[in-house]
Amino acid sequence: MSEKKKRVVILGGGITGLTTAFYLQKEAREKQLSLEVILVEATHRLGGKMQTVARDGFVIERGPDSFLARKQSASRLAKEVGMEDQLVSNTAGKSYVLAKERLHPMPGGSIMGIPTQIGPFITTGLFSLAGKMRAAADFVLPKSNPSQDQSLGHFFRRRLGDEVLENLIEPLLSGIYAGNIDDMSLMSTFPQFYEVEQKYGSLILGMKKGTPAPPKKTPRSNKSKKGMFLTPKGGLQSMVDAIEAKLDPNSILKGHRVEYVRKTEEGYTIKLNSGEILHADSVVSTLSHQVLPAIFSENEFFEVFEDIPSTSVANVALAFPKEAIEKNIDGTGFVVSRNSDYTITACTWVHKKWPHACPEDKVLLRCFVGRAGDETIVDLSDDEIIKMVLEDMNKTMNITMEPEFAVISRWKNAMPQYTVGHKERLSKVLEQVDQQLPGVFLAGASFEGLGIPDCIDQAEAAVEKVIEFIK
Repeated sequence: MSEKKKRVVILGGGITGLTTAFYLQKEAREKQLSLEVILVEATHRLGGKMQTVARDGFVIERGPDSFLARKQSASRLAKEVGMEDQLVSNTAGKSYVLAKERLHPMPGGSIMGIPTQIGPFITTGLFSLAGKMRAAADFVLPKSNPSQDQSLGHFFRRRLGDEVLENLIEPLLSGIYAGNIDDMSLMSTFPQFYEVEQKYGSLILGMKKGTPAPPKKTPRSNKSKKGMFLTPKGGLQSMVDAIEAKLDPNSILKGHRVEYVRKTEEGYTIKLNSGEILHADSVVSTLSHQVLPAIFSENEFFEVFEDIPSTSVANVALAFPKEAIEKNIDGTGFVVSRNSDYTITACTWVHKKWPHACPEDKVLLRCFVGRAGDETIVDLSDDEIIKMVLEDMNKTMNITMEPEFAVISRWKNAMPQYTVGHKERLSKVLEQVDQQLPGVFLAGASFEGLGIPDCIDQAEAAVEKVIEFIK
């Protein structure tokens, strides 16, 4: 008698759900497991925020534009689906901070805003003399008292002072999460900084000791250097398409929204908005934390997720002929100090950072708007957003023409905020899930990292847990 197949239902078809489905099906084939995988996605496309617009020779990302090369899970997945030869590195050009009404080069040797070289820090115009002297207190301040968690703002203000935090660290770190640095959890976002401080006493000395010495300059150093990010030539959606092509087409249900998940004696019952009922032995939810309390309405411990905020953001891609930009700045983009009177929070000069994504005679600017406490711009019309962005850009670049076209991408309540205590709250929920919902696993951007490699890492961990459970 043949063994009855175990069924795993994956909720959500973003990169986390896609990766989970891919590796589960791969494990089933290679280890001859009697396993059926079903992926349920509410929209009519897979990939979540990984969306690409290909137009007139431009490659425009609506969501993330790349992933960190050193986090190898994303590159490994690209290789698995035959995309390895399509990956390209960004050009490592100058980056700037827009503060005090001008662009300041990012101080050399700064790592995520933390100075590791004294010379560039002393000579930068980003900070006043008083601000620089306050940052130097990091060398003599005692370590923080061991703490379960604290905000990024509290941690960095204590070590480096207000100016370094607000003009350098905050634009970089909070930009990743579109969050308020005084609410964001240190231990859930950048615990390595706390560990460095605890080990070395000084954040600056610790980061310096842990950073390799820069390579000596040679005559060839002036050539474009490879950066630390990778992306497929055809855009991140091409990677989504490649993963989808490797899945069993009968295992994908698009345009189906999950209404509820309930535990039964045999496993789990999942009702879809079409009225269809799915039965599962194991469930991997990669959905946003926002919808879990409704979907798992019989399990009150999910209600804590109702208090986790999410921020709305948008990005605006503007295409121009090359001659439209009078002031050609040497670099790949800038972030904006929160103290500056600007609507945009950052800008990427895509034609310089990713030359493959723009025709040679064109310019592509990608500007970002919206952050915690300042999200109303996301709800404005396209014309209003474009006007405000152009006004900001003209303060630095002297743009003489209207854009040939614009692509605006709005992400409403799409950036989960890892506020202070996030790790502890999540741990308690996962403990309850383990006890009351055996075989249900959570993964995705709401939980343990929202970058592409972080989501892939969570998917790989979920696959291991599923395999162990069904055995």
